[in-house]
Amino acid sequence: MIMTRDRTFTLAVEALKEAGLRPTRQRVQLLHLLRAGGNRHLSADDLAREAKKIGLSVSLATVYNALNQFTQSGLLREVVIAPGISYFDTNIGPHHHFYFEEERRLQDIPVDAVSVSDLPPAPMGTKVARVEVVIRLESERK
Repeated sequence: MIMTRDRTFTLAVEALKEAGLRPTRQRVQLLHLLRAGGNRHLSADDLAREAKKIGLSVSLATVYNALNQFTQSGLLREVVIAPGISYFDTNIGPHHHFYFEEERRLQDIPVDAVSVSDLPPAPMGTKVARVEVVIRLESERK
């Protein structure tokens, strides 16, 4: 099924409203852009570059703010690789990741492909919300 541009923007507006976010022009455009390629992993810089390529006028600060709002409202998941290195994942369902260090690229791993056992008990007053595994890969040539 081929969707028109208007329909995909309508879906972005609906998703923002359902998440409790006001569908501003910039939020709608950024969410539409994020979801245009299916499940993806993008940094804020990646999204800002894509936005500029298609003529969207948004600052990097606006991109960061939108990504943080999308993450807090459950529209995206942030994958923190190291201090200052984060990717925003459009696949919000349970899954894990391979991280290709030389390429600085994430790849999804189905949740049932990784078994995590013998977790320590959660501290008093807390519970485990989810477990996310990032398997870091490097070239065998190193």
